[in-house]
Amino acid sequence: MNNNQNTKGKVLVGMSGGVDSTVTAILLQKEGYEVEGVYMKLHHKPGYHESNYTKAQRVGEYLGIKVHFHDLSNAFKEEVYDYFVESYKEGLTPNPCVMCNRTIKFGKMVEFADEVGAEFVATGHYIKCDGEFIYAAEDANKDQSYFLCEVKKEVLPRLIFPLGTWVKPDVKAYAANIEVLKDFATQAESSEICFVENTYDEVLAKHMDINVPGETVDAEGNVVGTHKGYMHYTIGKRRGFTVDGAHDPHFVLDIKPESNQIVVGKKEELEENAFEVKHINLFKALTEFDCMVKVRYRTTAVPCHVIIADGRAKVTLQEPVFGLAHGQIAAFYEDDKLLGGGVIC
Repeated sequence: MNNNQNTKGKVLVGMSGGVDSTVTAILLQKEGYEVEGVYMKLHHKPGYHESNYTKAQRVGEYLGIKVHFHDLSNAFKEEVYDYFVESYKEGLTPNPCVMCNRTIKFGKMVEFADEVGAEFVATGHYIKCDGEFIYAAEDANKDQSYFLCEVKKEVLPRLIFPLGTWVKPDVKAYAANIEVLKDFATQAESSEICFVENTYDEVLAKHMDINVPGETVDAEGNVVGTHKGYMHYTIGKRRGFTVDGAHDPHFVLDIKPESNQIVVGKKEELEENAFEVKHINLFKALTEFDCMVKVRYRTTAVPCHVIIADGRAKVTLQEPVFGLAHGQIAAFYEDDKLLGGGVIC
């Protein structure tokens, strides 16, 4: 099935052995690109890479293309895994996928594209890109634009995302119609964080003792109960700790790692109307603007006013949000156009 009428240039496709990256490679070859694949080894989960790289190679054979095996596990550990562990240690809620997209998938992978002489880089992400901005995908359930808000704007002109106009059921149906790839259409979806098998605290427990009981305090600092260790909690969590004599549900408002305390309160105390953002990454030079902001992946964007000064953004919300987690990502949107984002502080 190798297409020799390659007129559009060479594209390096990140291939995971999943249905999305597989269909991405097929579509780009059909469009007339010279396609090469790369399977990136990011971590050391036993058996994981052997089975997935074998699948990626199967696609390579079907398309008649080369699929490179690229070991990025050291860079991934430093840039993504260690950041994940250290953030929880500091009482923050990290977003490893956002950092991986910035430093690995659209960082190291772009460098590898240079090595193999590929002008373009493509993945199976559900997003759109016009070389200047990233846009939300047609499939609102699968849209991954939020996770690309920290990608460096210099790489945008090289990025191609064929699935931005597709919906997931159509992608699966497309793969199911290709005899040698039928099983790709029915395999289970990969988990959100690739190195987390079941729960994030299982990962943390490999590096430190996470079960050190501590005090639960209210917003005034009064001790009101106990908890099982601060790393088990994120802002907004409402279970797993005690509050003596409480009749109403209580939620985690803040985490104090230095004293191993969690601050709890009622739901209305979780309400936030303004916050600051650091590590700002914008695809267009802006200093003051109105937009929509998403403060978590699975949440509705809310209208806000943003003022950027001294490397920080002051975000004033027009309607409150609940459970704003320090360390999480704020992504700024103008309709379906992603303007950029940063880290909530």
